[in-house]
Amino acid sequence: MDKIWAPWRKEYILQKKMKGCIFCTMPKEDRDRENYIIKRTNSSFAILNTYPYNNGHLMVAPYKHTPDLSGLTNAELIDLMGLLKLSQRLLKKVLKPAGFNIGINIGKSSGAGFTDHLHVHIVSRWQGDTNFMPVISDTKIVSESLDSLYRRLKHAQKI
Repeated sequence: MDKIWAPWRKEYILQKKMKGCIFCTMPKEDRDRENYIIKRTNSSFAILNTYPYNNGHLMVAPYKHTPDLSGLTNAELIDLMGLLKLSQRLLKKVLKPAGFNIGINIGKSSGAGFTDHLHVHIVSRWQGDTNFMPVISDTKIVSESLDSLYRRLKHAQKI
């Protein structure tokens, strides 16, 4: 695999790895900016994915530690879907993507990296964003830093 120079990633790579569930630990901390939590509701929160598939890759998760939808009350599920809707609208406003992939991976065999805590992925998509780079060179390019995107999404919520 070819490598693309990305020195801003070194800080993340060298940081101490978190033990436990990120979806339980991060919302309890008073560090939303450092953790890239862009929005909180009564039962859920939206967070930038630190290993994005594409620019504008968010995850929306309930505070409740549950592996699937059946562990949520109807009120928690409505709250989660409301935040998902708001997050999509925010990404549309800031990034103006041509479309979205929205999905939930439940269980290890589905590709879930965190199998014990339900979360919904929202991936912004543009025409041609699956270009020759991933196909020919096994390389993906994300065009904006997480810090920059975080600032723009937070600013857009104030407008």
